Amino acid sequence: MLVDDQKLIRQGLASLLSLSAHIEVAHEAADGEEALAWIKAHGIDIDIILLDLRMPKMNGIQLLQAMRAENIKIPVLILTTFDDHNMLLEALKAGARGYLLKDVELEMLVSGIERIVAGESMIQPTITTSLLNGLQGLHSEFEAFAAPEALSAKELEILRLIAAGCSNKEIADALFKSEGTVKNQVSAIMAKLGVRDRTRAVLRAIELGLIGFC
Repeated sequence: MLVDDQKLIRQGLASLLSLSAHIEVAHEAADGEEALAWIKAHGIDIDIILLDLRMPKMNGIQLLQAMRAENIKIPVLILTTFDDHNMLLEALKAGARGYLLKDVELEMLVSGIERIVAGESMIQPTITTSLLNGLQGLHSEFEAFAAPEALSAKELEILRLIAAGCSNKEIADALFKSEGTVKNQVSAIMAKLGVRDRTRAVLRAIELGLIGFC
């Protein structure tokens, strides 16, 4: 599902995505209100939503918040013009699973869709740099817990690869492990950090000083 207030953008995205044999645009919406109404009525078969942030009536973050309130669990990939770490943090807090700029290459967009549908996260590397810089001095707004369980050296290595944007398969290849083993270890890392997904695991680890950034 494409949610963007600019019709030309929606048409362009739909045309580009049609080049991928296994991606179908099932519906388009011009704002969050329209999208939410359609999702509640027809969205049972939607695998992913590509969502703009700045829209009239109901913006992208408000739609994410409304979806959480309605317990709608369709994964969301933010696709926006704005490289703004504050908006990124708000979108991630509200439940977005990924964040790409609209000037992204089609190959990365398709990869992001595939990874998020598969249960992973996707943040464009240039945005990640802005986000990590913006985290300096920010108060934690993620799930609070008293004392995180210590991560092993191997878990920290996996966490660094996650922060570098590697998929489970890429981590498995790098560490000579099976993809299933890596998936289990990623789940264990998230449980220890008290977070729900890979992106929040990286942000939480940076907050705690477990991993650094350049």
